[in-house]
Amino acid sequence: MAVSLPRPQRVDVRIAVGSLLCGLALWALGLHSQIGRPLGIDWALVPMATLVGMELLRSSRPQLALAVGTLAVVADQFTAGNLASILMFTDVVYAAVVYGTPAAARRIPVTTGLVTVAATVGFFAWFREPEAVLIGAVTAAISFAPATTGVLVRNHREATAAAKLRAEQTALLAEMDRVQAVTAERARMARELHDMVANHLSAIAIHSTAALSLDDPKTSQDALAVIRENSVEGLAEMRRLIGILRDDSGDLEPAAAPTLDGLGALLAGARRDGLDITLDDVRDPQGPKLPAPVELAAYRIVQESLTNALKHASPGRVTVSLVQAPRALTVRVTSPYDDPTGPRAPGSGAGLVGMRERTELLGGTFESGPETSPMTEGGGKVWIVSVTLPVDPADEGAKE
Repeated sequence: MAVSLPRPQRVDVRIAVGSLLCGLALWALGLHSQIGRPLGIDWALVPMATLVGMELLRSSRPQLALAVGTLAVVADQFTAGNLASILMFTDVVYAAVVYGTPAAARRIPVTTGLVTVAATVGFFAWFREPEAVLIGAVTAAISFAPATTGVLVRNHREATAAAKLRAEQTALLAEMDRVQAVTAERARMARELHDMVANHLSAIAIHSTAALSLDDPKTSQDALAVIRENSVEGLAEMRRLIGILRDDSGDLEPAAAPTLDGLGALLAGARRDGLDITLDDVRDPQGPKLPAPVELAAYRIVQESLTNALKHASPGRVTVSLVQAPRALTVRVTSPYDDPTGPRAPGSGAGLVGMRERTELLGGTFESGPETSPMTEGGGKVWIVSVTLPVDPADEGAKE
C-alpha cells in the first residue's frame, strides 16, 4: 500500500527552494565546511538534497523530518560538507519543536542538551585539548539552540492562543449577560405595565358594562365619571412608564415610583370602583423606612390583588393587612371567593405570575389560593394572597 505524503505548505516550499539555491551556489564556488573527509566533494550534495526534501515536510511531518534530517547531517560529516546543510538542519530541529506534538516539544530540547553535553565531554576526553570544547559549542549551536528557540516560540504561541480563547469566552459571557439583562428588563417592564394599567382598565371595563346594561341616567353618569377617572390615572401611569423607557440616566426607578404612602389613594380608588375594603396597617409609623424595591413590590402586589378582587371576588369585604417585623414585611389580602363561572372583566392570567416574580426577585415567599374562612358568613371561601418580603436592617439604616 502506497504511503502518500502530505502536500507541503507554501512557506516550506520557499524555504526548501531558497536553501537548495544557496547550497548549490556554495558547492559551485567550492566553499565547503570541512576538509580531509573520506568522501569527495560531490558527495556533499546527497545530504544537502535529503535535507531539502525534509524542509518540505518541516510543518506537516516535523518528527519524520527531524529523524531523517539527523541521519543526513551525520552523513554530511563524512563529506566535504555544505553550510546550507547545517542551516537546514537547525531549521528542521526548530520546526520539530514548534509544529510537533507536545511530548516531542518537551523531549527534543532535553535530548539535544544531553547530546551537547556528551559531545563536549567525549571529544575533550578523546583529544585532551581545550579546543575540543568548540565541538560541543558547535553541537549546541546546531541542535540545542534551535530547540530552545522553538520552545520559546511555541510557548508564546500557546499563550497567545490561550489569551485569545479567554478573550472570546469573556466576550461570549458578556453577550450572555447582556441578553439576560435585556430579558430581565423586559420582564420587569412587562410586570410594571401590567400592574399599572390592568387595575384601571378592569375598572373601565366593569363600569362600561354596567353603563351599557342599565337604562338609568344616574348610573350611567356615575359609571362614566369612574371611567374618566380611571382613564386619566391610567394615562398618567402610562406616561410614567414611558418616561422610564426614555430615561438614559441608568436609574431604573424614577423618584415618582409609588410607595406604601400612596396606599390610601389606591384604596380610595378601589372603593370608588365598588370594592368594600378594610385596611389593617399595624406598622409602626415611627419605624425605619423600607427599602424602595420592597415598597414598590408591596404597593404593586396590593394593587394587583385589588384588581383581581374587582374582577373575580364575590360581594363582600376585602381586607388588606400590612405587618412589619424587624426583618420582613408581610402583605396579606383576602377577598370573598365562591368560584364564579367567569370574571367580570377579561384577564390574561399574568397577575399572579407577576406577583410571584416580584416576590422571588426580592427573595421573599408568595402564597395564593382559596381557603375556608370562619370569618365569612356560613364559613364561605376567601381568596388569600400572602407575601413576605425580607428586609435587611442594614439597608433600612442606610435609607434613613
